[in-house]
Amino acid sequence: MESIWEKVRAQSILGREDFVERIENYVRGHEEIPEIPKSQRYMNRPILERLFGNDVIRDKKRRDKKIVEAVEGYGYSQKEVADHLGMHFSSISRIMRGK
Repeated sequence: MESIWEKVRAQSILGREDFVERIENYVRGHEEIPEIPKSQRYMNRPILERLFGNDVIRDKKRRDKKIVEAVEGYGYSQKEVADHLGMHFSSISRIMRGK
C-alpha cells in the first residue's frame, strides 16, 4: 500500500492536485520572506538532478549558468549544489562571484 507521505509536497502540503497548485501560486513571488521555511518558499523548484543533466555537466559554461540559476533562482545553498556536483563549495562561491 502506498504511503500518504509520498505525496506530501514542500514538507507540509497534502491534498488534491488543484489544492496544491493553488498553494504553489500563493507562495510564488514570496521566495524572499525568511519567515516561510525555504523548503516551502521554493516548493515547486526542480530537483538538482533535473537541473544538472549529463549534457549540462559536460559543458562548463552551461554548468556554471545552471549553478547560478540553482542558487539565485531556486534557493539552493551553494553547499547543496557543490555536494550534488561533487565540487568544493568554494568553487561554487567563485562561480557565483564571477557571474
